[in-house]
Amino acid sequence: MPLGAARFGLLGGVADLASLELIETITASGGATIDFTSIQESTYNVHLLTFVNVQPSSGNDVAGIRLYESGTLETASVYQYAIQSNNTDPSFTEIKSTADSKIRFLGGYSTNFNFTGNGYVYFYNLGDSSKYSFCTLMNTTGTNGNDYNSMFGSGVLPQTSTVDGIRLFNYFASGNFDEGVFSLYGIAES
Repeated sequence: MPLGAARFGLLGGVADLASLELIETITASGGATIDFTSIQESTYNVHLLTFVNVQPSSGNDVAGIRLYESGTLETASVYQYAIQSNNTDPSFTEIKSTADSKIRFLGGYSTNFNFTGNGYVYFYNLGDSSKYSFCTLMNTTGTNGNDYNSMFGSGVLPQTSTVDGIRLFNYFASGNFDEGVFSLYGIAES
């Protein structure tokens, strides 16, 4: 029995699945930050950020996430994250913090060998002022050492607030995104 038919039979009708709705796409062109300031946080409880072909101005850059709370960018060392980094060295590294000024989401990516950063971040509860805002992430990159690298993990802003914006920024090396396409989606609940 096809999955669709099984779903129809089990649920007693047609399943109304959630759908992705594009909020905004930003193409990088050498700026230090990417800001999503109209994220429709009162409409969506879950957001998906995708990024493709991201390249920094110089090698071995690292990018982070900061969140806007009611229009004010949170820059204090309040973010927490835990990330597993894997590359073809082979090496496996845990990157974590319980008090950082950002959530690391893309690390050690390089201008060498035409490597680019690609991946996604899911955000949860951004517009819910009674809950913590958190994210899960996955990405792939290449490093200055000509290694393929992948990262997965999660992060949290452990304070209740209404998050109404997302900032992405490089915090090592030159601090610029030379290339890349960043798209933010809301996930409409059925």
